[in-house]
Amino acid sequence: MNTLLRLSRWIDTVNEQIGRIAYWLVLAMLGIGCWNVVGRYIGQAIGRNLSSNSLIEAQWYLFSIVFLMGAAYTLKRNGHVRVDMFQSRWSGKRKALAELVGTLLFLMPFCILVIAFSWKVVLASWQIWEISPDPGGLPRYPIKSMIIVSFVSLMAQGVSEAIKNLAILTGHRRIPLNDRQIICDSNLHDSRLDSTSPDSDLLNSTDSSDSNRPNSTDDNRPNNTPIREASDEHDC
Repeated sequence: MNTLLRLSRWIDTVNEQIGRIAYWLVLAMLGIGCWNVVGRYIGQAIGRNLSSNSLIEAQWYLFSIVFLMGAAYTLKRNGHVRVDMFQSRWSGKRKALAELVGTLLFLMPFCILVIAFSWKVVLASWQIWEISPDPGGLPRYPIKSMIIVSFVSLMAQGVSEAIKNLAILTGHRRIPLNDRQIICDSNLHDSRLDSTSPDSDLLNSTDSSDSNRPNSTDDNRPNNTPIREASDEHDC
């Protein structure tokens, strides 16, 4: 399992760097898009074409690269949209099991199908050195190749996520802090709701009387005694 976790960390590092490059490309895309708009009006005013089909195509090429190469980065950061009606109240291990099953049954087969169906199209584009039919357009084969590159990186990130979730289920990895915090917050919310019941006054009076008693366990505990982190809903 330690070897698999090292592989997972390596995949995470690679996709993290790819994601950082992708979001810098957003600035380049915005810059080219602004120039295409401004240059069109300035060109009309001075009677000269300041834009071109290559700049227009470069804009949507960059958009495609940001979208395709940001998929694995977004999966690593757990940023994809998901319906959270039930999962938000699940324990960390139950979430890990659901993520593992979803990765193996849905994400991985989907990536394999996209790569399989795109391979011949991309290969044919390279064989004829496909170029845009518009005058002054850009080559098409590099941007088509990004489809395969994107889904290979997404599938690799899926492998990384499967390894991490399997490690949580087998006890080789701690539940992520945000999951523990969600569990603790939900339990705290439930306890606050329970405090509004008719018996809460009796419970509060009992708690207040108990709080005045000296706690020998806390008083005798050394200052350097570590406090165990919550690892499930029972530890909150």
